[in-house]
Amino acid sequence: MDATKVIELLAYTLPALITGIIAYYFFNAHLKNEEGRRRYLLQKELQMESLPLRLQAYERMVLFLERINPAKLLIRVTPFSDDKNAYETFLIQQIEQEFEHNLTQQIYLTEDCWTVITTAKNSIIQNIRKSNMSEKVDSSHKLREVILSDLLDKQSPSYAAVSYLKTEVIVLMS
Repeated sequence: MDATKVIELLAYTLPALITGIIAYYFFNAHLKNEEGRRRYLLQKELQMESLPLRLQAYERMVLFLERINPAKLLIRVTPFSDDKNAYETFLIQQIEQEFEHNLTQQIYLTEDCWTVITTAKNSIIQNIRKSNMSEKVDSSHKLREVILSDLLDKQSPSYAAVSYLKTEVIVLMS
């Protein structure tokens, strides 16, 4: 083979190689773009399907927080005797039972939101226990009065948690 034949061979192969490399990169970029588009459409479709479930979870947790709000809890759960300790235990059992009933909703909520909800629940339980330890409390009816009077001084933790949930829902909807 002489030099002219090699140069002639390179003259034909070099443009074909360059065209092949360019075609490969364009084809590869096109495939990545299509894969990204399909993934985006699938994610959008899944989000549309999961949105009602997430909204329902937020609704259930707002209902939970409203039910454990001491003002509403004390109206719904009346004392069955004058024993303040039995009433304290009964109130806490009602809160824990409500919580356990809604425990599975956490998979649809953000971690921060779930933390706010559990903190509100624990704060309410702590406030009930603290009220029961007061020297003013000598019966279950007096315990109710003390818990309700504490609510007049400060806002219930459930209100703050409901506000947080509302904020998250607004962000979720936008």
